[in-house]
Amino acid sequence: MASKISSSSPIVFYDIASGPPVRPFAPNPWKTRYALNFKQANFKTEWVDVSDVTSIRKSLGADPVRFFTDGEPFYTLPVIKDTSDGTIVGDSFDIAVYLDKKYPNSPLLFKHSTGLYAAFNAHIDSIFPTGGLLFSAGFPFNPETEAKSKAEFCRRAGVKSWDELNVSGEARRKVVETYEVSLKEVAKCFRFSNGPFIGGAEPDYADIIIGGWCMMLANVVPEWKEIRTWHGGVLGKLHDALESYRGTW
Repeated sequence: MASKISSSSPIVFYDIASGPPVRPFAPNPWKTRYALNFKQANFKTEWVDVSDVTSIRKSLGADPVRFFTDGEPFYTLPVIKDTSDGTIVGDSFDIAVYLDKKYPNSPLLFKHSTGLYAAFNAHIDSIFPTGGLLFSAGFPFNPETEAKSKAEFCRRAGVKSWDELNVSGEARRKVVETYEVSLKEVAKCFRFSNGPFIGGAEPDYADIIIGGWCMMLANVVPEWKEIRTWHGGVLGKLHDALESYRGTW
């Protein structure tokens, strides 16, 4: 990957922090991290504990982009702040659009109609969460705020206890098997490519959309080593091929 484009005014990237040691793990922030590195942007990470996400987003003046079924705002990350002019962008897809406009001379994230990528993003985001019961056990909470964070997750999920978001033993195995069927729909995207990316040898934002979810699975799901081999190993190959765009933190 080429070196970052120099700037005296870096972009501040607000990402969800894992428990110590801090590492990125959430899928939508990973889409943004990949996009920032792909565009060779000058940025710095501001880590936000899960329990502080709502207050930080509100303090930045970033309007919510997701909502509960009752209309209540669902506050989440990523958010970026462009310190060169104070621009705030608070959605991973909108951030990618912004970066292509800000850095037109670096490789483009969107090589085709932006609307097609938006539809693709919504489609992929409807598939990967179907394995949600596999995510909870490996969620990297900060021990100091774990109880508070779990309570908030339960509230958002509409359940009474964290145990309701976990599954083990034979029941977990059934979820894994069902998830394999679900992810076959993602694997179809690679039918017309020799890989490792959807379009062949070079990535674009479609690959980053899937890559963000793969990073989530790699960080929190013990079965990732199995998942990455499903359907001809297309997810594992994509995940490995995006390594040069992960950067450091």
